[in-house]
Amino acid sequence: MHKRKVGNTEVMLGQIGFGANAVGGHNIYGPQDEEHGRQLVRDALALGIDHIDTAYIYGPERSEVLIGEVLAELGCREQVVVATKGAHQGTQTGQQISNEPAFLRQCVEDSLRRLNTDYLDIFYIHRADETTPKYEAVGALQRLREEGKIRAIGVSNFSLEQLLEADRDGYVDVIQNQYNLIEREPERAMLPTCVSRQISFIPYFPLLSGLLTGKYSDGRQPDAARAAYMPAFAPPQFQHNIERVEQLRPVAEKHGCEIQHVALAWCLTRPAIHSMIPGAKSRQQMQSNLRTASVVLDQEDQQRIDAVFAVNGSSQET
Repeated sequence: MHKRKVGNTEVMLGQIGFGANAVGGHNIYGPQDEEHGRQLVRDALALGIDHIDTAYIYGPERSEVLIGEVLAELGCREQVVVATKGAHQGTQTGQQISNEPAFLRQCVEDSLRRLNTDYLDIFYIHRADETTPKYEAVGALQRLREEGKIRAIGVSNFSLEQLLEADRDGYVDVIQNQYNLIEREPERAMLPTCVSRQISFIPYFPLLSGLLTGKYSDGRQPDAARAAYMPAFAPPQFQHNIERVEQLRPVAEKHGCEIQHVALAWCLTRPAIHSMIPGAKSRQQMQSNLRTASVVLDQEDQQRIDAVFAVNGSSQET
């Protein structure tokens, strides 16, 4: 796969990574077979995927632990870009968010221990809290970078205003937010800002929980819980989205691929986007995701897709 730099760092990412929230993600998907999770990591590495994205909250902790066990088992740490996230702080009433510098330092130390490594390629502040100045939070990560414990500084789920505050001293290398053909809000200002500041943008939910794969075109309906918290799955928008997704089919047929490959390849045409982290629950899904790297959309394809998915005047320039 073609590789690109993360911001101005020396961290290089393949275009297709592995979003590992299903590895040990008991609190996301219900009880998980942890050996299956370990095997997913082995499969990703065997297929040539070198960017694994996880977080403390996946499990919690178990995703990092299982990935760390496989990295130790295979002895391949230096060949893998390991990205993780932290900011969730356990309390007696659940999880709260903290960006306090001392807490972020502890998050990094704990992730290093769970992942069986002495450095993290990327560490993201998983979410913004309401009180900590963001440049102070990032400043704490910069000190950890100077100590050799992290190689690239990231933020996730930050608004544009929060990103600008966090990058006051130019330390932010990458942001991870939601972006896909349907959720295009970042095009208005976030993506242009990332380009101008040389900050990489890594989208999560690039297939919008399967909506952009075409699997709902057979008439199946999303579960009520998903429709309740994801507007794209709620009626009447859901049916409209299915109709738009079907308009990707001729482009997929032109390139001899599936709809999901077109949706992912389109994301990679955005200048700020250097890698993606689609999730996978099987080796077959990973193999399918990797097919995206061979799909090159020409200008006509991009204009056709943009015309179908433009939303509320979203800019198509990034």
